Amino acid sequence: MSKRDLKKYLTGLDKDQIEEQFLALYDKFPDVKTYYDFVFHPKEEKLVGEARVKISNEYFPTKTRRAKLRRSTAQKIIKHFLMLGVEPHAVADVMLFAIEVAQKYTARREVRSATFYKSMHKSFEQAVDYTIAQGIVGDFNDRITSIAERAASQQWDNVWDFERTVSRI
Repeated sequence: MSKRDLKKYLTGLDKDQIEEQFLALYDKFPDVKTYYDFVFHPKEEKLVGEARVKISNEYFPTKTRRAKLRRSTAQKIIKHFLMLGVEPHAVADVMLFAIEVAQKYTARREVRSATFYKSMHKSFEQAVDYTIAQGIVGDFNDRITSIAERAASQQWDNVWDFERTVSRI
């Protein structure tokens, strides 16, 4: 159904019928409930705090002994933030935090998987692109350059990719 068809359908309904439709959506789909809960009570600080804990647990778990090192956990959180319409500074903060935690982990333990470093660069590139697109790169410039410098000091295999990405800003 196109937006035009939906608009036509909604104009044919009275106010009570539209309210019933929204309530049915709210009850039936958890994503709709989550969205409206966020719209009416945006607790971005709480969301960012929870996201930081989840990302940290991927590298420094509190319940298990072994780190999982999954980039996908951070990506799911970021995608959820974008769906909700979270403020761009909070999204960029979480994007960069995920890379910084991974760097703290690699400072303590060596990771031999080339795919790990490749995925970290992809996350870094996405974070830089996002900050540029949102016009907030100046606010995060220090953290971005710090990440690239840490990649060099930790002798990551793809340090040149990080430097090339930083040179774009």
